[in-house]
Parts: sequence; C-alpha cells; structure tokens
Amino acid sequence: MLISPAYAQAAGDAGATAGLAQFVPLVLIFVIFYFLLVRPQQKKMKDHKAVLEAIRRGDRIVTNGGVIGLVTKVNAEERQLEVEIADGVRVKVMRDMVNTVLSKTEPVSDKADKDASK
Repeated sequence: MLISPAYAQAAGDAGATAGLAQFVPLVLIFVIFYFLLVRPQQKKMKDHKAVLEAIRRGDRIVTNGGVIGLVTKVNAEERQLEVEIADGVRVKVMRDMVNTVLSKTEPVSDKADKDASK
C-alpha cells in the first residue's frame, strides 16, 4: 500500500465572518461612489436651482438651445421669462430652460426707487 488515506480537514467557524467580509468591499465601493459622483451632482443641481430662482429683469441669460438674450419680464406664477433676443424680438422661455446667467443686474435700492418716483 503505497497510497495513504486522505482525510478532510475539519470545518471551522469561519463561515459567518467570511460571509460578512465579502460585503465590505462592496459597501466601500458604494461609499466612494456616493462621495465622488452623487454628492457633487446634488450640490451642482442645488446651486443651479438657486441661480434660476434669482433671475430678475435685466439679466443676460443663455437658454438650453444656446440663445442669448436679455430678461425683460419675469412671471413668477407661471415660471416664465420674457427674453429679448434681438431689437424688438421677445420670446417667452420657461425658467427651467435657462442654462446659465451671463451677467446679473444689481438689485434696485430704495433710494433709487424714491428718485424714480419723483
């Protein structure tokens, strides 16, 4: 008999900890994914929404279609803007379709309102 019998090694308690250890890299990938992709995108969306809410008459804007114009009227109830894109050419644009604000106007002060009313 040249071949000796082989015996199986006794199973230990490593089954419970090995199963948990398999999920650690997966959880780590999701945490990295959140901080590198999801969180910055949410911040960018929040900033863009604040810019859209701050649009007022006199601002120069660029629409999603690439049209540059000057805001002449803001209709807050319907979320519409009236934009002058050329001399005498005015179009209505939904506020959500504004891509960027090129230049902001300064808010009118109370002193300027009093001078204008005289």
